[in-house]
Amino acid sequence: MNQSELKMTANEIRKGILTAVHSAKSGHPGGSLSSADIFTYLYFVELNIDPKNPDKPDRDRFVLSKGHVAPGLYATLAQRGYFPREDLTTLRHVGSYLQGHPDMKHIPGVDMSSGSLGQGISAAVGMALSAKLSQEDYRVYTLLGDGELQEGQVWEAAMFAGARGLDNLVVIVDNNGLQIDGNIADVCSPYPIGKKFEAFNFHVIDNVDAHDFTALDAAFKEARQTKGCPCAIIAKSVKGKGVSFMENQAGWHGTAPDDEQFKTAMEELERLGALLC
Repeated sequence: MNQSELKMTANEIRKGILTAVHSAKSGHPGGSLSSADIFTYLYFVELNIDPKNPDKPDRDRFVLSKGHVAPGLYATLAQRGYFPREDLTTLRHVGSYLQGHPDMKHIPGVDMSSGSLGQGISAAVGMALSAKLSQEDYRVYTLLGDGELQEGQVWEAAMFAGARGLDNLVVIVDNNGLQIDGNIADVCSPYPIGKKFEAFNFHVIDNVDAHDFTALDAAFKEARQTKGCPCAIIAKSVKGKGVSFMENQAGWHGTAPDDEQFKTAMEELERLGALLC
């Protein structure tokens, strides 16, 4: 995909996020929107995957450690062809396979159930270690929230990954600066994020623009070329990216838009899509 196609795809994913959360009348749009470009790059450029064969043994693995942004992952999987886009409207509905957090048993393309913050990176580290022990070539990627870094289990996993030199592991931090209670620096500051990962023997690619596909491309290529240690990509993002009234607003961490807000947001994305075309 070229830059224009990636931008258009990310815009469609943002529409899917809003459609899902609005239909559910609950969910987490802010972090899903800030991660949309990262999801787009991963699933349309970086990952060795096949929607027609979701369980192929040599596929790259992805773990959504910040499982509450499931709407972002689901919209991406639907856009990539793992299941119909129409199913996004069933998010969090009784009987739907699209639960509030990823479920590896029922959702095609989901490699690990997640939701309890801090646990996803541990699962990803285990997957990366398994690949090393079995001498398999697949790579493992995990996406964390910056507020999630306040969980101690994150750093236990990071210590193990660094100690074992898991160079098939890429940790991505969606650094949008906001969590449910406000600014992460005011709640319990994780800064300096990059220095902390460096202390656990990670190669750190810091201050990557999470909404610039050229920057993302360079970061993931650098991670792929790194040998002997795991990588951490610290992606600077905008919470609620793409919807003007949601951007940089902590209140949209876990609030669904009402009908009027949904209409306004979708109109913004439609206009952007028209410009991209």
